Amino acid sequence: MFFNNKCCQNSWQQECCCNQDPCGCDPIIEQPIERCIERNICHKVEHVCPIHTRVINNHIIEHTYRPEYTCSEENTITNIDPGCPGQNF
Repeated sequence: MFFNNKCCQNSWQQECCCNQDPCGCDPIIEQPIERCIERNICHKVEHVCPIHTRVINNHIIEHTYRPEYTCSEENTITNIDPGCPGQNF
């Protein structure tokens, strides 16, 4: 059997040669092991929420009535004139 290791001639010698002989053996390539890393990445997304304030002014008119008194005066003349006695017209 052929080995890449020039120190080991037989298959039963390969393990022994690889561990003790300074010549070493070719590396054995294993199946890849997959590692899974889960990361949480936070993103801040700004949202603009327009708020319109509408002010309604309700003008309440309350009517009040205030009496304002006036006064007027009239002058009349009543003439009682019995006349002079004995005067005939």
